[in-house]
Amino acid sequence: MRAGNSPVSGSPPTAERDPRVRVEVRLDDKTRRAALEEDIKRGLLARPRQLPPKYFYDAAGSALFTRITRLPEYYLTRAERAILSAAGASLMRELRPKEIVEIGAGMATKIRPLIRAAGTVRRYVPVDVDAHTTTAAARALVRAFPTLHVHGFVADFERDLFHLPSPLARRLVAFFGSTLGNLDPAARRRFLRDVRRLLPPDGHLLLGIDLMKDRRVLHAAYDDAAGVTAAFNRNVLRVINRELDADFVPEAFRHVARVNEAAQRVEMHLVAERAQTVRLGALDLTVRFAAGDDIWTENSYKFTRPGVEAMLADAGLALDRWLTDPEGRFALVVARPA
Repeated sequence: MRAGNSPVSGSPPTAERDPRVRVEVRLDDKTRRAALEEDIKRGLLARPRQLPPKYFYDAAGSALFTRITRLPEYYLTRAERAILSAAGASLMRELRPKEIVEIGAGMATKIRPLIRAAGTVRRYVPVDVDAHTTTAAARALVRAFPTLHVHGFVADFERDLFHLPSPLARRLVAFFGSTLGNLDPAARRRFLRDVRRLLPPDGHLLLGIDLMKDRRVLHAAYDDAAGVTAAFNRNVLRVINRELDADFVPEAFRHVARVNEAAQRVEMHLVAERAQTVRLGALDLTVRFAAGDDIWTENSYKFTRPGVEAMLADAGLALDRWLTDPEGRFALVVARPA
């Protein structure tokens, strides 16, 4: 599951301008709508049926994900926070970045203590899908750090990273929350190569990744006893109902989490409890489900150190530091251009 994402909405709010804040919208409402229609139609007509996990994150989905991060079973957020608390400040003092690009920035809560610890950051470039969140975070940051400039990008990080400005100097690209694990191998390879192109010779990538572990621990993290993850999974159907004039009955689909050890991933699915027909008015599309039919909604890949080193090398990056929480559940990776 993605951490730090924010609900999709429109253009930045209008308010008094601060010369230290600029928010550039690359993902506007028209582009977003066209992508939604294309993604949902292609996914529901595919075999197996699938839905992109980015559509979990409307306001309700983001609130549900916040609840997930606080569940006892969902260790990822706590483990990453523990690493940042223990090693983040010393790492920033060592790297001394002049600029930080954060992909999937949300409200920029993770980056704030790192900016403070570094004491050298002059520009912060958040990349997020939500203009309102990006603008609010930018304004809060420049109030907290009077010498900081923020150049926000409302964009899809899988397609729009080439729009980012050239680095000032000593750029650090941060990508937290093991969001990388939501990308399939081909998309992950493209993304890391795009990130490599963002880095100057003295730049670094700071990457949060979840590690492969006992299947029982993994399964519990994606199928909690309180049923919050099940509600989060079904919420994608509510998003489709609202955005595409559809008539899914979310409660008619069962949340299923599967640990695929061979592929080193956790899969989330929605399985039809009974035969049903769904109409998507905005797409002029009818989809029929038999009992037991499946919609694949998310992959969360897990990693090992050798696998990460190979993945980085394929993108022209080299592992520089490997930091884990005390239990070895999660890693913060620092990489540099090879």
